[in-house]
Amino acid sequence: MKFLGGLEPAAYAVFRIVIGFLFLCHGAQKLFGAFGGHTQYHNPLLLAASIIEFAGGILVILGLLTRFAAFLACGEMAFAYFMQHQPRGFLPIQNGGESAVLFCFAFLYIACHGAGKFAAEKD
Repeated sequence: MKFLGGLEPAAYAVFRIVIGFLFLCHGAQKLFGAFGGHTQYHNPLLLAASIIEFAGGILVILGLLTRFAAFLACGEMAFAYFMQHQPRGFLPIQNGGESAVLFCFAFLYIACHGAGKFAAEKD
């Protein structure tokens, strides 16, 4: 007997939607200055990251092109970690990269799992 096993499809959908929403918020900070952030139009890498985060977050929330969007987001977070965080220290807890690592592996899981329940596309 699996404890809470029957809730797995719905729990995964909530996981996908929450991760997508949090990622969308990071993109909105950089694109629109939302949530106390600052626009990042002056830096082409940060502008590209903002677009990936905002659009990728929307796609993951909707469950549309989920595997592609999540794979792209995973790569962006790996790139961000090694460009911005890793030079400041070896471990994520030392260099402030915990959220980048968590997003990277969450999106890797979503890319492998697919859209799941409550999605615009069917796997």
